[in-house]
Amino acid sequence: MKKPLKSWLLASSVAALLAAPAVSTANSDVEKLTQNPANWATWGGDYAGTRYSKLSEINTTNVKNLQPAWSFSTGVLRGHEGGPLVVDDILYIHTPFPNTVYAIDQKTQSVIWEFTPVQDADVTIPVMCCDTVNRGLAYGDGKIFLQQADTVLTALDAKTGKRIWSVQNGDPKLGMTNTAAPLVVNDKVLTGISGGEFGVRGFLAAYDINTGELAWKGYSMGPDKDTLIDAKKTTTWKDGKVTPVGPDSSLSTWEGDQWKIGGGTTWGWTSYDPKSNLIYYGSGNPSTWNPTQRPGDNKWSMSLWARDADTGAVKWVYQMTPHDEWDFDGINETVLVDQEVKGKMHKTIVHFDRNGFGYTLDRETGELLVAEKFDKSVNWATHVDMNTGRPQVVSKYSTEQNGEDVNSTGICPAALGSKNQQPVSYSPQTGLFYISGNHLCMDYEPFEVSYTAGQPYVGATLTMMPAGADVLTGKPDGTTNLGQFTAFDAKTGKIAWSNKEQFSVWSGSLATEGGIVFYGTLEGYLKAVDAKTGKELYKFKTPSGIIGNVNTWKYDGKQYVGVLSGIGGWAGIGIAAGLDSGDEGSNSEGLGAVGAYRSLSSFTKLGGTLTVFALPSN
Repeated sequence: MKKPLKSWLLASSVAALLAAPAVSTANSDVEKLTQNPANWATWGGDYAGTRYSKLSEINTTNVKNLQPAWSFSTGVLRGHEGGPLVVDDILYIHTPFPNTVYAIDQKTQSVIWEFTPVQDADVTIPVMCCDTVNRGLAYGDGKIFLQQADTVLTALDAKTGKRIWSVQNGDPKLGMTNTAAPLVVNDKVLTGISGGEFGVRGFLAAYDINTGELAWKGYSMGPDKDTLIDAKKTTTWKDGKVTPVGPDSSLSTWEGDQWKIGGGTTWGWTSYDPKSNLIYYGSGNPSTWNPTQRPGDNKWSMSLWARDADTGAVKWVYQMTPHDEWDFDGINETVLVDQEVKGKMHKTIVHFDRNGFGYTLDRETGELLVAEKFDKSVNWATHVDMNTGRPQVVSKYSTEQNGEDVNSTGICPAALGSKNQQPVSYSPQTGLFYISGNHLCMDYEPFEVSYTAGQPYVGATLTMMPAGADVLTGKPDGTTNLGQFTAFDAKTGKIAWSNKEQFSVWSGSLATEGGIVFYGTLEGYLKAVDAKTGKELYKFKTPSGIIGNVNTWKYDGKQYVGVLSGIGGWAGIGIAAGLDSGDEGSNSEGLGAVGAYRSLSSFTKLGGTLTVFALPSN
């Protein structure tokens, strides 16, 4: 097995400094901010994670005139995921490790304050599996919340950048790191944990926004007291109905104590429904990647969760990929929209999983409504049985059935998934979801691996290649595109349209009332397409590849669009970590990504820039 990706820079534990308690108005504050399209106050633009803006100054007619208004260098290389926050005219951006935060005055484009935490690179960087990324900041109660790579969660004064408190969320010496954007809900800030490739047991944690004190922690697997599951009240989808999960529903699906190093990490995105006070998120792959070493369904890895925001109690949970054999990590975002499905209105949750299926569930009950492929080249399963909720696995592509030390070939999608962490957007104008996607297959060879705390616990070698099939039909067509941008109807499970991209689309998209959808490409293009047809209306090449999320806001009466560029992430790890040498033997480096994206270095190089766009002034 290849050694883990090596990285650099700084991290150390920071003691919790307690601020004086205060009555929190964070929840109503964030809600109010997100209702004003002049702001972009959460990772998803709103609690529902729709990434939709009501701004329409930039529209299908005039977007062709869009031009850069100003830019800002972050001073950091490696992958720039996530995107800027804009709160009351102040712009907040973040960087990859060392996780510098900048507050920027939009009038002068100058730095109001900056904060760089002290971190130990020698401890943290070697256990960051897929680049040194950070997916963004959270705002609430006059504070900016930063989840540092070394697992320290830090609260900063939004006006001054002064650290108010910090708390340790995990132990990097055990392989724990953090890359996710936190979310402020009520009087708490929510954060997860990374490190599934190091045998970390995943959890979601809630900390008091005023003191940093732990309010609750819900694990992805283990006994009910750890997962915060109530055997009688918590439900799941089974036998065509919503059913209580029963006692120790997780423990019964693991052999022995394997659950203690079982993965199910939580480095994705969290959404929130204020009316039900439920939070929604996904849990990741089980550890190890070798499925023969962990018999059973391995619950509740690879699952969608609905938890009470105040207590963490689980209302329902649904496992998308039982006994994962392919690293189809289930952490992708959950979007909350109300839709009519099969003739009935539902408050739905929509999730596009790494496994290639788009899921629509009733977010109040967990009822499974739709589960269809959003890339027809997906071949590891024929379909999802709507009665059991289980994908029907094709034996040819089962890495467990084929066995250890056997190279299973032509599995689609690759471990990167038909979509990775880059969040979708949703337009109420069209009723469509817009998916930044991958279009790859893989060869996958599992092998036995032993667990040692803080060391890689992967147990598989991968190589990746283009799917070579039509997205809409799945029929082989000889194409070599590694990416696609797809519009999908989650009410029916139908693909509306799909555009090919030479490389994976690793940028979160943005839909607007101007009838446009924006996204970025790995080569570095910001693109705008017609939300109804997918027709390309505009593109501009930024200084480096875009893996950041496109956001929009209004300042001084004018609409702006901003995106971070800086190649990296899993798809760009070859460039980011210097692994993309000409040696063909390194094709399996970067957990399989280096070989597939080797030619990317001809199109872009390392960088770190925020580019802000606007229409020209008259």
